[in-house]
Amino acid sequence: MAIVKPKTDAVIVGMGWVGAIIAKELTDAGMNVVVLERGPDRDTQPDFAYPRVIDELEGSVHRKYLQSLAQETIAIRHNGTTSAVPMRRMGSFKPGTGVGGAGSHWSGCHFRALPEDFKIRSIMEQKYGKKILPAGMSIQDFPITYEDLEPHFDHFEYVCGTSGKGGIINGAQVAGGNPYEGSRSREFPLGPNPDYLGAEYFYKAANAMGYHPYPIPASNASGTYVNPYGCQMGPCNFCGFCSDYGCLNYSKASPNANILPVLRGRKGFDLRTMAQVMKVNLTPDGKMATGVNYLDAQGRETEQPADIVILAAFSLYNVHLMLLSGIGPAYDPVTKTGTVGKNYSYQNLNRVSLFFDETVHANQFMGIGGGGATFDDLNGNRNDPTKTGFIGGGIIWARQPGGGPVRGIATAPGVPGWGSDWKKGAKEAMRHSFYFEVQGSCMSYDDAYLDLDPNYKDGFGRPLLRMTFDWHENEIIASQYLVGKAQDMCQVLNPLAIKGDAKKAGSHYNINQYQSTHTVGGAIMGDNPKTSALNKYLQSWDVPNVFAPGANAFPQNNGYNPTGMVGALAYWCAKAIREQYIKNPGPLVQA
Repeated sequence: MAIVKPKTDAVIVGMGWVGAIIAKELTDAGMNVVVLERGPDRDTQPDFAYPRVIDELEGSVHRKYLQSLAQETIAIRHNGTTSAVPMRRMGSFKPGTGVGGAGSHWSGCHFRALPEDFKIRSIMEQKYGKKILPAGMSIQDFPITYEDLEPHFDHFEYVCGTSGKGGIINGAQVAGGNPYEGSRSREFPLGPNPDYLGAEYFYKAANAMGYHPYPIPASNASGTYVNPYGCQMGPCNFCGFCSDYGCLNYSKASPNANILPVLRGRKGFDLRTMAQVMKVNLTPDGKMATGVNYLDAQGRETEQPADIVILAAFSLYNVHLMLLSGIGPAYDPVTKTGTVGKNYSYQNLNRVSLFFDETVHANQFMGIGGGGATFDDLNGNRNDPTKTGFIGGGIIWARQPGGGPVRGIATAPGVPGWGSDWKKGAKEAMRHSFYFEVQGSCMSYDDAYLDLDPNYKDGFGRPLLRMTFDWHENEIIASQYLVGKAQDMCQVLNPLAIKGDAKKAGSHYNINQYQSTHTVGGAIMGDNPKTSALNKYLQSWDVPNVFAPGANAFPQNNGYNPTGMVGALAYWCAKAIREQYIKNPGPLVQA
């Protein structure tokens, strides 16, 4: 028989960026909040502080900060006619676990979406006609605008101590920033980080091509900083251990360093770790949530009653919980009805590596997760699909998050994969090479979705979440086009060799190779309950006291990293709960 805990105002599933933001906002409003985190507690001390030494094997091979696939994983297939198989080792993306979630081991790249990203379907159809969309492409407009989110983009940047250079401030263009960004209300809290050699070369090449390069917005502090909550950050020391690791220097923004110090010890805040949420409990008619059931640290079944349920887990597992709990109708790819699981999307990532002689010292052992340079000349409204052959856009960027022997050393074309010649090639490449990444948008499709697997169960006896996803022609063409532009740009630098990895025609999605943790969609926001799982406030259309903010809400993915958007949506959602839902519980948007 389940242990029943006293009822609380709100229960939050997950303590990453979204969970921390909403817990802070709701406790500010005087609410009692219980947060259930499936992994262990982690704090800036002792987990992320000197004199602890970063262990590359621990972080990048043993995956200390990632979820246990032995307990909880996903099943994957390329199309609906084949059987899925479980993901047995961490590969394409990296869901976190423990307090901080993926927000503790992220790189730090912190973009805002472009204004046009919110209305991509409308813009495409208005500019080029409805026939511009390929058959089966299911992209949708967001039900909100850039202007709606701008105050929340701004606040999240100041919480994170984001380093960067504004391009348009209060409608006026500013030299050195992104001339294509949406207007921001003020400058970044910190100036840009120093450039590494690859970024200096990037500026040279981009300017020669007539592009408009600017510093990557990075939540890796370029100087000392105290955020609006009183949390302190120190300047990045370029140690090269951002991605896969927690920051020992208080330099990379994380829930652990930038929000939790003010939450821990709060009277209305109750954080329970090693708490695996099994399902959301609903009333007999399925129209309201009554709380959640979870297994506590001792494996005991426990019920936590609550007036409001916030799903703040990694995007895939928000969808999983909704499907397991019967929150909204599951998507059916045959009839194209249902909403939960619909419009799963990813990111279209590629790389161009450059190799130089011994006069160019790249120093790959140095690194900063979000530092470097990029441009938007091929992104958003700058891409004309009638000329390029694809819908969407992307960025080319110079970024050096750090290199090391465990994480691998890229070698020049023609170098073998083992033996003395490999050793020689690796030695030459380590000090005299760097790379530019090509990160493109990924559209959504009728045949790319999430559902419950009929064959495999997780360690708790529940059906695995099943992902049906493969690259479509649109994304393959985009990869080839953007990588081609990157290679053209690199010729300006006269490298000894260039190695690109554009997708080939017929390429299939490879779950074993890391690409990005930018998984989005599956429980998307929209203005119609027949085509979206959530309304504009990230509230379930079907169970109004359930909210599911996160990257799962994106109807498709744009060319940027999603964290800035995820944080802004969390603040947007929390504001709606505080200012509207608490006063008048029920649907905030009438269907």
